[in-house]
Amino acid sequence: MRILVAGAGAIGAYVGARLALTGQDVTLFARGAHLDAMRDRGVRIVSAIGDEQEAHPKVSGDLASIGAVDVIFLGVKAHQLTDLAPRLRPLLGSGTIVVSTQNGIPWWYFQRLGGELDGLRLETVDPGGVIAGAIESERVVGSIVYFSTEIVCPGVIRHIEGNRISLGEPDGSRSDRVRQLAEMLVAAGLRAPITTRIRHEIWVKLLGNVSLNPVSALTGATLVELVRDPDAGPLVRQMMIEADRVAARLGIELPVSIDQRMAGAEKVGEHKTSMLQDIEAGRPMELDAVVGGVLELGERVGVPMPSTRAVYACAKLLDRHRARVREKERS
Repeated sequence: MRILVAGAGAIGAYVGARLALTGQDVTLFARGAHLDAMRDRGVRIVSAIGDEQEAHPKVSGDLASIGAVDVIFLGVKAHQLTDLAPRLRPLLGSGTIVVSTQNGIPWWYFQRLGGELDGLRLETVDPGGVIAGAIESERVVGSIVYFSTEIVCPGVIRHIEGNRISLGEPDGSRSDRVRQLAEMLVAAGLRAPITTRIRHEIWVKLLGNVSLNPVSALTGATLVELVRDPDAGPLVRQMMIEADRVAARLGIELPVSIDQRMAGAEKVGEHKTSMLQDIEAGRPMELDAVVGGVLELGERVGVPMPSTRAVYACAKLLDRHRARVREKERS
């Protein structure tokens, strides 16, 4: 199989390198110094205990030169998909599979859902329907990433913890293609369970993303600090409750309680959320697709979300302020 990782950042480069180590035909699409380093020296994976592996997948900064592929892993942040998706069209063959790995409510969530919300498009997730227009729904396999990695320096990825990436067909089937994907990832040393309830599992992770992520970005606190803080902890819990109410309106009964979700975050310990990592690296946050999408959906189904909306407003202001500062620094 020809595999493209479109967005070889910390997660994408890690997955692509692990696949390349098993002999798969992998191309990493990246930019800047990270691209140059991987092209010159390959990808170096450093484990939490200091062990190292080196992989040498193909690396490209030019999508147009890659040609048709069998599988595309979307490794960019959700807000970067609007720019990326139309550029993938020349790479899509008749049977190309597109694996979404983004946090938040994915653009395909309501496609072929059935019921009154069938075909709903969230403007905060897919502005103008650009992503859905570029990637047909039948190509999509959903995935949820449960491991943490970071770019130590260009071309070097540190694997911090976890090794699970859940896979699921949007229609809940256990198709041949999703089984083949799972086998490929397992051979690369990852856990790749197949879920028939991918939309439910999305909401389990989303409870944490919609609450812990923006509050951590605003405060600089790790997961355990947020959960244990006497003021921030109740705020995070209330935001989870609001998101859970939205899920309930969609008919999603979550398999974990809010208490279990909070305890799970505390157990992870001194971990920085992806939004906090974005803040520290000077990158824009995934606010709209992760938090804005849930708020937009809450309005649609009639669920008030005052705590989530207040945190979202503060985080959006922080993001805009930082963008203005970066612009001034460039000029």
